[in-house]
Amino acid sequence: MAKVALRDQLLTARRRRALAEIGDAARKIAEHLLADADVRRAATVAAYVSVGSEPGTSVLLDRLREAGKRVLLPVLLPDNDLDWAAYEGAADLVSAGRGLLEPAGPSLGVEAVATADVVLVPGLAVSRTGLRMGRGGGSYDRALGRVPVGTTTCVLLYADEVLDHVPAEPHDRPVTAAATPDGILRF
Repeated sequence: MAKVALRDQLLTARRRRALAEIGDAARKIAEHLLADADVRRAATVAAYVSVGSEPGTSVLLDRLREAGKRVLLPVLLPDNDLDWAAYEGAADLVSAGRGLLEPAGPSLGVEAVATADVVLVPGLAVSRTGLRMGRGGGSYDRALGRVPVGTTTCVLLYADEVLDHVPAEPHDRPVTAAATPDGILRF
């Protein structure tokens, strides 16, 4: 119940954010990530297309490609697991269920996330120990379970979504960092 209550509170706060704040956060997060040593060294970055009032990723995705990175994006499967496909640009994205945008290219399989040097994931909050709280479907916990130990895994959030504690369950996977408009925090 604690997770459900906190999730509702965080989603309500996100819906109240001004468009200007969302856009500003997207630009700042992209700048921080593009300057990060792990991202600069990465050949492949797994990321996602933001929706609604999530910190935006469109600028980041295009700048990663411009920097010569291979960018993988998730494709939601019927069982809520994540397949992956290469991002070839915004024109390559197609509408999918739940208001998501996904790449139109060929599927690379659920294990493709393991080939990424950096994995960027959505979330609603993270604890100061790296426990990430998502929307509750378990898709990213499954994907993070396939990522090799030592790979940078980073949740993109607003600064006030980094909390002292988030409720956790045994299946919840931690991340190694959080990118916010204020910078990158390592756990």
